[in-house]
Amino acid sequence: MRNKQLKLILVSTPIGYLGSGKGGGVELTIISLVKGLISLGHKIILIAPKGSKIPFESELLEIKLIDGIDQPSWQHQKRTDPVLIPSNSVLPKLWETAIDLANHSDAVINFAYDWLPLWLTKTHEIKIFHLISMGAESLIMKEIISQISQLFPYQLAFHTKRQSEDYCLKTDPIIVGNGFDMENYSFNEKKNGPLGWAGRIAPEKGLEDAVRVAKDLGEKLLVWGLIEDKEYASKIENTFTKESIEWKGFLPTNEFQDQLGLCRALINTPKWNEAYGNVIVEAMACGVPVIAYDLGGPGELIEDGFNGFLVKPNDIEGLINATKSISEIKRKNCRDWFEKKATNKVFAQRVQNWLYKGLNKKYL
Repeated sequence: MRNKQLKLILVSTPIGYLGSGKGGGVELTIISLVKGLISLGHKIILIAPKGSKIPFESELLEIKLIDGIDQPSWQHQKRTDPVLIPSNSVLPKLWETAIDLANHSDAVINFAYDWLPLWLTKTHEIKIFHLISMGAESLIMKEIISQISQLFPYQLAFHTKRQSEDYCLKTDPIIVGNGFDMENYSFNEKKNGPLGWAGRIAPEKGLEDAVRVAKDLGEKLLVWGLIEDKEYASKIENTFTKESIEWKGFLPTNEFQDQLGLCRALINTPKWNEAYGNVIVEAMACGVPVIAYDLGGPGELIEDGFNGFLVKPNDIEGLINATKSISEIKRKNCRDWFEKKATNKVFAQRVQNWLYKGLNKKYL
């Protein structure tokens, strides 16, 4: 039998409009989950910053666009910084709209890694579910998430177990992973292409380590992503020659996967506790094996020797040796792993199970 249709409000990241790239992997997560939940028959109202776009239409989807100033990311603040809400911030405006509509919905899902929606969970009777997108980058965020875990443990979910271990939780964490639309990624059997790297261009992503690998091997590294920290990008340019790096920019998914699929390997070099690792899964969806630091989420996505290699954090020599051995990985393994564990339909099913548990609803 079909599951009971839920009326859901999804509140987007306030860091930038969907499609801007400012929200990093959260943007792709939202788009993928919206489509996945719709495929399960649920009705969605998406509340997002003005300028946001969803690359599909559905009679089960309504989008409300809200104008306002982008909210600063906790990634670029000190761990001890207080909560900051700029004048005319889009964040409270998103939540004013969500609260106005909440009485006509079954649940609200929050995608913002920010204090306000978590605090609202304590002060309103509406059911607000939080998909936490980062590790504990802020003491005040760690504190409020721990409080919600005590009060409403089934309204929190995490992408990976490693991410959840950053927090003091009352119960075992609910892990929903992530997932992406299989139709958007084409399997590519090409084995001898270039090396690639993808992500926000910011210090915590460790791009310089991947460029060192390419330089050592006498190759050029293709780099996709939004340049979030221009000073950091300039430092990399001044450290390495043009023969070692080629900036490809931030591309829409269809163009990105076309280019990414030609790579023989993706190098992933996080310097922080990566919550998940969207680009890792995007690469594997195209059949591209991944070489990554065993730090945070990547350690749960890569099955060492099957769909890529895991290397100790900051081990450049380890990255180089793994890159030399990448031909040992069958590209079909990568696609098979993706289809089994990380499509948007699999992701949406896990999220649905989480919602039913938090709502105390039984499956129909």
